[in-house]
Amino acid sequence: MIAILSAVALLAAQAAPSAAGPVSVAPTDIAVKAPAVASPDCGGLLKAPAFCVTARMDQLGGVAEAYIEDLKGQGWIPADGDDNRVIFVKRRDGGGCDGMQMVAFFDPAKPEAAEEPAYLGFALIPGDICAAPAGSNP
Repeated sequence: MIAILSAVALLAAQAAPSAAGPVSVAPTDIAVKAPAVASPDCGGLLKAPAFCVTARMDQLGGVAEAYIEDLKGQGWIPADGDDNRVIFVKRRDGGGCDGMQMVAFFDPAKPEAAEEPAYLGFALIPGDICAAPAGSNP
């Protein structure tokens, strides 16, 4: 969770990410939280399908925290992450888990300024992320 806040400080040093791992599905049930606005094309910066919002670089930390709190209220648990990514896990009723990532990024071709746009991208992680890897002994 705190990692996404440090992402705001590090945005100037981070380029737009390609999706990590087998992320391939954009969620459809995420609301846009002000002051962010929807960014259907994710600024043209992501290589995998995602639901994206954009806000000023200096507002992105607050927007990210609002999304984290909202997702926690929907049963998503922040489980992992790094400087610009939070991985969420949600237990399935019948067993297993769904996964989703939220990633913060910006366009490195634009000036590094507080008023420039930055983005949050959300993508579902396919499969059961709580399942033991194939060939392992649980």
